[in-house]
Amino acid sequence: MLTIKDLLQIKSIDGMRIIAGERGINNVVSIVNIMENPDAFDWLTPNELLLSTGYIFKDNVELQNRIIKELAEINCSGLCIKMHRYFDEIPQNMIDLANQYGLPLLALPFEYTLSKVIAIINEKASGRYDLLNRKSLDMHNSLFRIALEGGGIDRVSAELSDTINNPILFLDRDWNLLHYTEVADNPVPLASCLHLAKNHPVFTKEFTDTIPRNISQIKKSVKRIYHSKGREIKCRILPVAVANYIYGYIIVWQTVRELTEFDYIVLEQSSTILALERIRSREIEEVKLTIRQDFFDDLLTGKLTSIDSIQPLCDLHGINASYMYYCMVITIEPEVPGSLEDMVVRKYEQDHIAKKCVDLIYEKSSSSKGDILCFYRNNRIIVLVGQHENRPVITIGEAKQFADELYETLLAKIKKTTFSLGIGRQYKTITSLHKSFSEAHEAIRLMHKFDGKRSVSHFEDYSIYHFLESNIKASELEDFFLKRLGKVHEHDLSLYTSFMTTLESYFAHNQNVSEAAKALFIHRNTFIYRMDKIKEILGTDLKHSEELLQIQLALKIYKLLQKE
Repeated sequence: MLTIKDLLQIKSIDGMRIIAGERGINNVVSIVNIMENPDAFDWLTPNELLLSTGYIFKDNVELQNRIIKELAEINCSGLCIKMHRYFDEIPQNMIDLANQYGLPLLALPFEYTLSKVIAIINEKASGRYDLLNRKSLDMHNSLFRIALEGGGIDRVSAELSDTINNPILFLDRDWNLLHYTEVADNPVPLASCLHLAKNHPVFTKEFTDTIPRNISQIKKSVKRIYHSKGREIKCRILPVAVANYIYGYIIVWQTVRELTEFDYIVLEQSSTILALERIRSREIEEVKLTIRQDFFDDLLTGKLTSIDSIQPLCDLHGINASYMYYCMVITIEPEVPGSLEDMVVRKYEQDHIAKKCVDLIYEKSSSSKGDILCFYRNNRIIVLVGQHENRPVITIGEAKQFADELYETLLAKIKKTTFSLGIGRQYKTITSLHKSFSEAHEAIRLMHKFDGKRSVSHFEDYSIYHFLESNIKASELEDFFLKRLGKVHEHDLSLYTSFMTTLESYFAHNQNVSEAAKALFIHRNTFIYRMDKIKEILGTDLKHSEELLQIQLALKIYKLLQKE
């Protein structure tokens, strides 16, 4: 075991001397590294000796003090500064703090290169690494055995907490609590500072926002200070990740004792095992979801037509077969990298977003005026809203109000994602639910076709267009339009008038001249003049109900033909 005291006896680096912090002269040196980056604190480990020319802190007293404090807190072996490059003498403030914290502060003669010193010390420390590697292998085997036996995150967390003798929290990638392990002699109990409700946030957003989101930026566990009730609690945060995908985080509530080099190795091993556990849990959920989705696929495509065959399947999957239902479909379009290399990550990201959407929808279910059943399939969320047959039918307005609330919630909570919501009609029997599902999809399609600015629509908003487009040939629609409004359209094209728009506004505002004129930003008299010209072109007074119906239908066809 190599110590700072041993370093001073090495002949090949003769002249190295201790300037301050002699209380730490027996600190163990397990590895040597160069520190020339002020952002390196997150990547340091215990028993690490840091070498520096002093360039990064030569003119910064605050940084000089911070370096001494941080290295002491991390239990680094010491700091060795190469002299006569940027410092002829080590600053007194660094000497004073090194003595205060017991951190060895060493001076290295100018003639030695840092790379040579690293090679010499690492060679001397290699024997200790053999022992450390054996202990690490034993721990890895223990954790791996827990995973093979299906012990889950509970046992892994307990083993980890017992090894490092500090409380442990395991959070998902959104910082919601999955599991925690307390220790008996913790002077700052987790429950005294944190809200320990499963699947809910534990730490403040201000705290979690300081953690890099990009896995490539987290080389080792990072240290953060959590402030609670006037106390500063040191936390060590390590991502649970595979490749570039983060499954969650391990948080060490470092209140019982400082972490050793071995503890950091165990943390990294636990991270790998927990990532495998999360993958295994995800696969199990995928199988359950597939079985469930197969049933709903059959239900929503109309393959299940007998109420007797549907009843037991509905009971199994938590749906009341006697309820009246309507269906809502929500399409999700996240801004996710599209390269082939990121295909797996992209799929995980889409599933993650969809799951968050489902959770948010259930949170809003109380305003739905019915029981909610919600699940996702690829880039779609499918929401079934059912109510007892003896209750009043949910109106189109009520369904749209609930959809608007969902849309606003999703938009606020799920960033960089576009949503479209379509609503089908309510049906009295569950065997007709597939019709509502089809209508919800059709509502989205027609909404995008006729009004790209909208994001929420009910099938009834476009039912006339659906009827015309689905049942009548395009040539027949065009012939109908030309016979009813062809002359008005031709007048607009030849004389650059806007009589078609005038007619649309007239009927859109229930033949109220004042409101229609206001919508077009023209004077009422101008609108009346236009309507008189239209009557003249059509040779009618626009008073007969049958004639008015035909003109309104021709206007719908006109809009439909424009979108072809």
